[in-house]
Amino acid sequence: MALVTGAGRGIGRAVAEALAQAGWRLSLLDACRDDPVLAYPLASLADLHATATACAEQGSAVLARPADVRDQRALDDAVAETLQTYGRLDALVCAAGAIAGGPRAWELPDDLWATMLEVNLGGVLRSVRAALPAMLDSPPPRRGRVVVLASAGSSVGLPRLAAYTAAKHGVVGLVRSLAVELAGSGITANCVAPGTTATAMADASAAVYGLEDPAALAQHHAEPRLLQPAEVAALVAWLCGPQASGLTGALLACDLGMTAR
Repeated sequence: MALVTGAGRGIGRAVAEALAQAGWRLSLLDACRDDPVLAYPLASLADLHATATACAEQGSAVLARPADVRDQRALDDAVAETLQTYGRLDALVCAAGAIAGGPRAWELPDDLWATMLEVNLGGVLRSVRAALPAMLDSPPPRRGRVVVLASAGSSVGLPRLAAYTAAKHGVVGLVRSLAVELAGSGITANCVAPGTTATAMADASAAVYGLEDPAALAQHHAEPRLLQPAEVAALVAWLCGPQASGLTGALLACDLGMTAR
C-alpha cells in the first residue's frame, strides 16, 4: 500500500499510474488549491480525481483526498484514513513540489523563500512525520520504502531559483539522514532527481528565464529533449519494489545527463 503526495498531475500522477500498474493499492494526495506566491495554477480537485480514476481503471484500489503538505493535520488524517481502509502502509512517495523564482538570492522576498522551503523541504518532513510511524508499526520483516522527488537542482546551482535550489539540496540531506536513522528497520529512503520534465513546473521555470517554450531548457541536458513524467515514474516505481532493496540513502539522477556535464 503506497501513499503518494502531489498526485494530481505531472510526475506525481505518473508515479501513481506506474504503481497502480505494478499492483499497488494507493492513497493519493494533492493540495488542490492555488498559491498566491506561485505564478502558475496548481492541480485541482478534478485533476486528483482524474488520477484516481486512471489508477482504478488499472485495477488498483484507490483513496484520494485533498491534503496540502504544509498542513500536518491533513497529512496525519490522510494516513489515519489509509490505515483504517487498508490496515497498513508500505511506501511513501513525496512528489509534491512547487517552483518559483526570478530575484537573485540576495533579493529574495520572504514569502517566496518561505513557500519554497515549506512546500519542497518542509512538506517532505511533514509527510515522513505522518507516514513513518505507521510504516514502523508493520511487524518485521518489513519492506518499507520512502522515495522523495528531489531535482537536478539538488546537485547544481540554478540561477534565479535560489530558494527552490536550497530546498532541494536540503531534501537530499534530510533523506540521507533518514536512511541512516532507519538502518535495520527494513525501510529504505532514497531520492530521485529529475531534470527538466514536461510539466507545469517546466513552464514556470521557463518563465523565470523569459523563455516562451520550456523545450528551450533541454539545452542543459546531454540528450537535448525534455523528460516525460512516465520516465521519472518508472524509476520511482522500481525503487518502491523488492528489486531495490540494496539502495538506501541514494540520490539517483534521471536527468538526461544534465548533471553529468
